[in-house]
Amino acid sequence: MKYLIVGLGNIGDEYRDTRHNIGFNVLDAFAKASNICFVDNRYGAVCEFKFKGRTFILLKPSTYMNLSGKAINYWIQKENIPFENLLVILDDLALPLGSIRIKPKGGDGGHNGLKSINEVLGRNDYTRVRFGIGSEFSKGQQVDFVLGKWTADEEKTIATRMPMAIDIIKSFGTIGTQLTMTQFSNK
Repeated sequence: MKYLIVGLGNIGDEYRDTRHNIGFNVLDAFAKASNICFVDNRYGAVCEFKFKGRTFILLKPSTYMNLSGKAINYWIQKENIPFENLLVILDDLALPLGSIRIKPKGGDGGHNGLKSINEVLGRNDYTRVRFGIGSEFSKGQQVDFVLGKWTADEEKTIATRMPMAIDIIKSFGTIGTQLTMTQFSNK
């Protein structure tokens, strides 16, 4: 059984360690903890991880956030992965810093990465992990905040949440969305 685990973000040094790249950060932490390495491939950096008889294909799209759907669609088709085995990890302004929420489907909530995915796939019934980045910005400063670098205190908070994010990915592939939601709700 194969699973496509996608961390949303933007490529390039100017976006490294920005709040908008939390999806990339989660997959980097997963790869480091699993002793696997990403390799550049078509539409993104990819690596493969085997766990409990399942194959996890981790993808960091190189299409930039606003075109994430193109990369996801390519890899779903290439690897013949059913939509119910797609997990997308992204930043969420509506959640407090470090909060993690799992949703089995939904709209884009104003997130351009999700908007692209929903448009290209023609559906929104895939699991997503929303990682809270907080909303500590002044009116009209949302873009600067999202594309801004983490503060030292924020980095510490995020680092403490990475083990849970990794466990959520493994749980998604082994027990499914609903049981994962139950297991990790309110943590």
